[in-house]
Amino acid sequence: MSTAQAHWSDAPLAWRDRLLSSAGFRRWAEAFVPTRWIARRRAAALFDLLAGFVYSQVLLACVQLRLFDLLAARGPLTLAALAQRLSLPLAGTERLVLAAVSLRLLDARSESRYGLGALGAAMVGNTAVAAMVEHHGALYRDLADPVALLRGEPASAQLAGFWPYAGSAAPGGLPAPQLAAYSALMAASQPLVAEQVLQAYPLRRHRRLLDVGGGDGAFACAAAAHAPGLQLQVFDLPGVVVRARERFERTGLAARCSAVGGDFFRDALPPGADLITLLRVVHDHDDAQVLMLLRAVRQALAAGGRLLLAEPLAETPGAEAMGHAYFGFYLMAMGQGRPRSEARLRELAMQAGFGRVRRLRTRMPLQTGLLLLDRG
Repeated sequence: MSTAQAHWSDAPLAWRDRLLSSAGFRRWAEAFVPTRWIARRRAAALFDLLAGFVYSQVLLACVQLRLFDLLAARGPLTLAALAQRLSLPLAGTERLVLAAVSLRLLDARSESRYGLGALGAAMVGNTAVAAMVEHHGALYRDLADPVALLRGEPASAQLAGFWPYAGSAAPGGLPAPQLAAYSALMAASQPLVAEQVLQAYPLRRHRRLLDVGGGDGAFACAAAAHAPGLQLQVFDLPGVVVRARERFERTGLAARCSAVGGDFFRDALPPGADLITLLRVVHDHDDAQVLMLLRAVRQALAAGGRLLLAEPLAETPGAEAMGHAYFGFYLMAMGQGRPRSEARLRELAMQAGFGRVRRLRTRMPLQTGLLLLDRG
């Protein structure tokens, strides 16, 4: 059996690994003043990995109890007042509040009261993040046995059931009620992406936008407000676009916004748009499907048209764990798709026949990376 060829960097890295895995070295580093802060920081980081699930459940409890909204409306409260308003026993309230303080979700205030912390304040009125926090219960059940999931033998299939198109041979035939839950979640979280896209790219230079996988039209409505002269169209599964049409009628945008039902792997996309958007669509699919979709988008674009592709990009500086760790396992539990780096998406775009690909700067690259592709 052949083995991989040794690289010059293997020897120093092997020495580092032996050093860091040595109990004696760890004890020395913890006691030696110049290295003590490094040892403590690494120990804390390792413990955070161990305790991360508990931290997330503290956040979930706060969201389910609407604790942040309560404190935003009422101001700082004592434990007794919180227990009464949350319908919790005093002991349970204290346990939750102290945990939330340690996670910077809450702050201890004067006169034995507790108010919003820096992270808790960011959750007030943030329905998009709150919806994702509550949705993660399904992911955690699928990750109860991560080794089984990696072997393709998950004990649970909560996410696959939540995203029914992921495991369907004919997603275009899925009934509207079966698509309602995921459509609602996408609509709730859409403002996070829409804000980043609209800040990063001027839509007013275009005349017609086609939002592929546009769900219930939440982004189309935001784009319509941003660019009053723009005509918009949503393409999604027939059971989903019913909700888009209802939204357009409800918001008075039916004259400018329309919706077409279909399966973008089987049906041709509506032609003629000079801008097509794929927002949080590509990472839900495997490479062969993505290449098929990009080719279909390019064919549907008008001459000189462009594609805006937005999703969290793997290997984003400062948010590396978000890509391959979080989305890697989320999409595995979902049943298809994979996180991709900017470089990998550029490769797929070139294979699909697109010309220049540019990375547009967004204010929150952790949640939205944005690529602009010229039709070529």
